[in-house]
Formats: sequence, structure tokens, C-alpha cells
Amino acid sequence: MIVDLPDTKTSQVAKTLVMLRREGHVGSNARVLTLVVSTLPGHEEAAVEAAQAAAREHPCRVIVVVREGADRPTRLSGEVRVGGDAGASEVIILRTSGELNEPDESLISALLLPDDPVVSWWPSGVPEDVSSTPLGVISQRRITDAAAEPDPLDALGRLAASWRPGDTDLSWTRLTLWRTQLTSILDQYGTRGLRDITVHGALTSPSTVLLAAWLQHQLSAVPVRLAEAEGEAPVQGVRLARRGGDVEISRPVGDVAQLYLPGQSVQHVALPVRTLPACLAEELRRLDDDVVLGRVLTHGLPACNLSPVAPSPR
Repeated sequence: MIVDLPDTKTSQVAKTLVMLRREGHVGSNARVLTLVVSTLPGHEEAAVEAAQAAAREHPCRVIVVVREGADRPTRLSGEVRVGGDAGASEVIILRTSGELNEPDESLISALLLPDDPVVSWWPSGVPEDVSSTPLGVISQRRITDAAAEPDPLDALGRLAASWRPGDTDLSWTRLTLWRTQLTSILDQYGTRGLRDITVHGALTSPSTVLLAAWLQHQLSAVPVRLAEAEGEAPVQGVRLARRGGDVEISRPVGDVAQLYLPGQSVQHVALPVRTLPACLAEELRRLDDDVVLGRVLTHGLPACNLSPVAPSPR
């Protein structure tokens, strides 16, 4: 069920939710958090779709604020989606402009679930200093996506400069499976005899840079380099140059990676490309501070040599 509320107030949106609940249009599922999404026109439906998919694992109230421009007349329009149109969540879409363009606590306070955590997500338009924004101040977790920005590496640099506990980015979340596989390889072979590491991928991808920075932070004595790789995947492979024979994991296309180990036949490892709902669900699964990302941004990134090298043939 969808209820449109043109030229409205937040209090009226809250009353509409109460009315729909009394009429039985809102399910009785316990909500575990409030997810506030701050986005731009044209991006809201993709954000709602991802939030609804993540809400199957984490039932929540989703408040989507669509910033239509500070240079337009001050206006607030609302839309409430419940039941089959909202999946396992309650979806509230607020279209703001003028003086209401930048969402703050006064705009959404009446819609927040009492005593539940608040998570804010910027799927497009990473703020200059996420934690100091009006939404960032009231949120336990703050999720951005540098990869969705016009200049992803500039956005990553801004996140690194202003990182505070509670900040995270989906470019980092997309690396979870890569980090798991590389940790397993390093546990098996150790670092003895490890000469250098080369990360192959798109040099404009924040995920590629973050993976190199993570490796540099974990293995401070080992040089980590970047090499341009063709293809659509941001990260396509990692080669560990060792005296006893190189180890490489490569996934240029598809969801299966090839693992090359010294003296062994090629192994195939499941390494699927992570979807936006899967990444968002992972971030909603943990509301504690991501201290590893903080160290990678503040220590690993400055220590990493981001000058690309030519990729070496297998």
C-alpha cells in the first residue's frame, strides 16, 4: 500500500503511519533499527530496493530523504509504503527542497523508532565530513559509497581525512570475500620469503586502493603495488611474489576465481561479485565501530605506494 502526502509536514507523515498500523496495513514484525537514506533524485528507487532486500535480514524502518535542491522553493512531500509495497520494512520517502534540502534531526525525529539504533546511508553524494553532518551526529553507523561518486578516489581521500568511529564505506564491504581468501593464503604460506604483492584492478576504484592499503597495513615490511587490469570488476586479482614460487588469485570475470599455487594444478574458488543488498545487509549486521577500516584509511592508505606498475604476465 502506498500513501502519497504532497506538501506535508513530518508530523502528518507520522500520523499516517499510526493510522495505517491501526488499520492493520503495517505488519507486527519487530523493527531493530531505523535506516535513514540521504540521496539525490533518480537514485531513490535503487536505494529503496537495496534497503528492502537487506530488511529481510534486519527488519527496519526505512526513511529515504531525496534532496531535490537547496535552490528550489522550500517544500516537503511524503510517501509512505507499507505491506507488500515495503517488504519486511516500512518505507517513508521524503522529498525535500529549499531550506529543508539537507536532512537533520528536526526533519526526521518524529519518524525515528524510539530506543532503536539509527544508521544513515548516503548511496550518492558523500558529504565532506560524514560524522559532523546533522544525520551523522545522530547515527550509530554512517555508511557511504565512494564508488558511486564522480571522482571515487577524491571521495575516498575525504573519507580518510575525516574518518571517525562509526564511519564505513561500501567500497570496503565489497572486499570482505577477497580479504577472507587472502587471509587464508597468508595463514597457509606465511610471510617468509614474500618479496612483494601486486593488486590488479581498476586504478580508479576505491575497492582496489583499499585492498592494497589493507595489505600494506597488515604487512608493513612488504611492498604493495597496483597494476591496471582490463575488465568490469574493480578488483581482478592479487599476486604474492615469493621466493618459493608465486601465489596468485585471479577473478577477471564471473563469480569463480582461479587460485594458482606453486607446484599445484589450478584451483577454482567461489568468489562472487557482491551485490548492493548483500553489502548493505552486512553493514546492518554489525553496529560496532569498524576499527580495521579506520586503521586502513588513516595508516595503510598513506603508507601505500599508489603509483601503478605494468602488470606482469602469468
